[in-house]
Amino acid sequence: MSNDTVLYTQDDRGVATLTLNRPEVHNAFDDAIIAALIQHLEAVAENPEVRVLVLRSEGKNFSAGADLNWMRRMAENSFDDNMVDARGLARLMQLLNDLPQPTIALVQGAAFGGAVGLAACCDMVVATHASRFCLSEVKIGLIPAVISPYVVRAIGERQARRYFLTAETFDADLAQHWGLVHQVVAETAQLDAAAEALIAQLLGNSPQAIAQAKQLIDAVANRPTDAAVIEDTARRIAEIRVSAEGQEGLSAFLNKRKPSWIQE
Repeated sequence: MSNDTVLYTQDDRGVATLTLNRPEVHNAFDDAIIAALIQHLEAVAENPEVRVLVLRSEGKNFSAGADLNWMRRMAENSFDDNMVDARGLARLMQLLNDLPQPTIALVQGAAFGGAVGLAACCDMVVATHASRFCLSEVKIGLIPAVISPYVVRAIGERQARRYFLTAETFDADLAQHWGLVHQVVAETAQLDAAAEALIAQLLGNSPQAIAQAKQLIDAVANRPTDAAVIEDTARRIAEIRVSAEGQEGLSAFLNKRKPSWIQE
């Protein structure tokens, strides 16, 4: 498969864009695309020049999920081969979820199966009123296994207990109500403007603080506020106050100037 099935760009602001580029098959993904996405995400995670990552796709649909030919090959493979393959998809989801930089998914049309996982792993999701989501795996005798930790966290256990089992399609308004989607726009042409508004907001904030805020959420989410959590949060704020960016941010605020991470 040629490399043009996953496109990567990066502008002079440090905004990187990963684009699924298989519109002829509704941006269905296979092991080659998963490997390409992993390679790009690993590079982004280590690149301090990248401030924001946008995940999007070409064509009418965000992604139909798993490619049929890939699923056919996996059905013919051994358990061990399927474990290797499944670990690849799990690695992709983990990398996207844990990326230090903020991530924005732009979803048009259908987001089915593993594509719901990609959306759930992003920090911000903008969809259109025409967007449709479906956890469709049980229709073909499978389960949404490796995406489940992220999807359940996004839509809640109660909704998962229905939609994992029924494979019903749900719309963008429901997805927003549950928390999978943050913003719904009228049509695909408005996705770029919505993304730019989020990007402008993010670029005004400290890259270090954003990365550590993401880690903070993971550290406190769904955990009791016990002595260990209280001590950990105290340590985190003390450490960032004395860090270089923390000092720069406080100095800029007190002296009524822009901090160094804001480009003129």
